[in-house]
Amino acid sequence: MDKQNSKYRWIVFVSVLFTYLLMASQRTAPGLITDQLMRDFQVTASTIGLLTSIQFFVYTSLQIPMGILADRYGPNFFLIIGATLTGLGTIIYSLGAHELILFFARILTGVGDATIWVNMVLILAQWFHKKEFVRLIGLAGMTGSLGFLLATVPFSAWIDLLGWRSAFFSAGLLLCLCGLLLYFVLVIRTKRIFLDEPVVVTEEVQREKTLVLLRRIFSSRQAWALFFCHFGVVGGYVGFISSWAVPYGMNMYEMTRSDASQMIMIGLIGALIGAPLTSWISSRLETIKRPYIVVHITVLLGWFSFLLCNGHPPLFLLIILFFIIGFGYGASALTFAGVRQSFPIKESGIVSGFANTGGFLSAVLLPIIFGFILDHFQTTSGNQADGYYYGFIIPVIFSIIGLIGVTSFKEKRQVAEHKTNIRTS
Repeated sequence: MDKQNSKYRWIVFVSVLFTYLLMASQRTAPGLITDQLMRDFQVTASTIGLLTSIQFFVYTSLQIPMGILADRYGPNFFLIIGATLTGLGTIIYSLGAHELILFFARILTGVGDATIWVNMVLILAQWFHKKEFVRLIGLAGMTGSLGFLLATVPFSAWIDLLGWRSAFFSAGLLLCLCGLLLYFVLVIRTKRIFLDEPVVVTEEVQREKTLVLLRRIFSSRQAWALFFCHFGVVGGYVGFISSWAVPYGMNMYEMTRSDASQMIMIGLIGALIGAPLTSWISSRLETIKRPYIVVHITVLLGWFSFLLCNGHPPLFLLIILFFIIGFGYGASALTFAGVRQSFPIKESGIVSGFANTGGFLSAVLLPIIFGFILDHFQTTSGNQADGYYYGFIIPVIFSIIGLIGVTSFKEKRQVAEHKTNIRTS
């Protein structure tokens, strides 16, 4: 029986995406309890910024190595281990009695989280035809935003009901069960159904080829342009909602935790809309660069509006700004469309990892710098409003870097070739 024609492939699809949904939720869920952690562990805003960033740092540093390992040894093993490590990290986080344990837990979670995207893409490529894959990869991307959405009002209500420790413990336990589910679906059951599945042997010579490929990518101006494209729209949003968005709403607008979580949810709705809409517009206009430039300019104006309003825009404008910034994050899928357009298929996996590194590098930097700025103004003047105002300079700078990246992107307009490929496929 052929994998790509079997009904079982849909069980694989649902199992993998459900795991991705839960893993994505744990990227930003700790942002819901920032104030509680500062109170319970008597730590500063800088420490919380470092705690938030450590997971993204681990995730970022492992993107390219994970792509190489997945190509060499196959994606199933790493995805199963990744789900289990994310679950164990979340459980340890819920049981932590010292900030060092929290740091260890987030490092473990970051290692597990780093496995999901590259291996999920490879698994779907194995189980689905090319036409199905193109459609389903969009759903996979939206699943990540749904995971962020799960970590807003729903998980906030779960925290209010059980307390933050029990809520995170239950989420970690569920992720460990997902690891067992994936082992059954991808390994045990698959071996029983596809007894004659060929074993893929990778030649040792690929190691030298990988080094040559990495050297060429790191010296490519086009790859760096895509790196900075992703840097500009991903980190400002992901870094902010994972650390300071909820405290910002509670401190500056006197919102409850649930109300502040709803503000994050508005941004996530923007992300859910931004991914398919910008891809559709790009396809209709047969260009990636022009709509992506508009997105970057809009996101830059959004973050700059916080400065124009002294860090405290009117509530109606705040809702619009969260939606715009979330929309820009969703539109970051155009980065990988640029990768596919600019590089051959055999290189697109590693280049995608390189570009993804740019986005999450900014997600690492923003919470740390933002936390230091808040601490500085808290200790010198005791004015949180000033701290948030100057903190918003950071995503403005990141957005400018992103705009420089997208304007440096050299688009290859190969419409005729694209149409020919569609007809032949």
